Amino acid sequence: MTDSPQAEPAELPLDSLVLHRTDNGVSWITLNRPEAMNAVTWDQRERVIALLAEASADPAVRAVVVTATGKGFCAGADLRGAPASPGERVAGDVARMIRLGAQRLITAVLDCEKPVVAAVNGTAAGIGAHLALACDLVIAAESARFIEVFVRRGLVPDGAGAYLLPRLVGPQKAKELMFFGDAVPAAEAERLGLVNRVVPGEELEATAREWAERLAQGPTRALALTKQLVNASLDGGRAAALAAEATAQEINMSTADANEGVASFVERRPPRYLGR
Repeated sequence: MTDSPQAEPAELPLDSLVLHRTDNGVSWITLNRPEAMNAVTWDQRERVIALLAEASADPAVRAVVVTATGKGFCAGADLRGAPASPGERVAGDVARMIRLGAQRLITAVLDCEKPVVAAVNGTAAGIGAHLALACDLVIAAESARFIEVFVRRGLVPDGAGAYLLPRLVGPQKAKELMFFGDAVPAAEAERLGLVNRVVPGEELEATAREWAERLAQGPTRALALTKQLVNASLDGGRAAALAAEATAQEINMSTADANEGVASFVERRPPRYLGR
């Protein structure tokens, strides 16, 4: 849902509105509509989803960073540019829009087979907050704020907010954040467990690069399987978690990196992981 009125997006090439580059095994995905606080359009959302899918499939990509330009990380959803409705809204249209839109974006982050780092440079509101919180690690600039803005518009949270927040801060705190819609400064977000680290704004990119490149040098398949285990553990019981753990170990032990990790331990040398 649209979190706040935004100016009409300029008719610019999509690859200039979502910047992308790959450096040292890290896929950098950068929202680039600073004049709109990076409120994400339909086209931008689809490009981010596609880039995350490409990162999963590309063995040369071993970590992902999601960040933005300007003073805002993402001010929410801007539905301008979405395909026009064929006619009068009927029951089921809104649910379908949410499933195919906001939920697909968050799922793309959660299901990405590479570790995803959020580098939150400024305000993250609504779906923008959920985009950051869906990432595996979150680094925030001191100026960043997280806002569950939906209640301010009389809306129910979307983009998996009611799924993500209780798992990060517990149900009581999640309801407080969602019921009141108050801005949470970066330092408070770190105290609550919404973010891993807060750094001065000028150090954000360098810190994200350091973390992502360290991940990119790690055992990529083991990291992917670990991510899957942790995410799945929050949704099922002990028996399912232990069965998934055993299966993950079976899969991982067939990788070159697992063999290298064991060999390097036996040979008392640093491991040289290839991401395979």
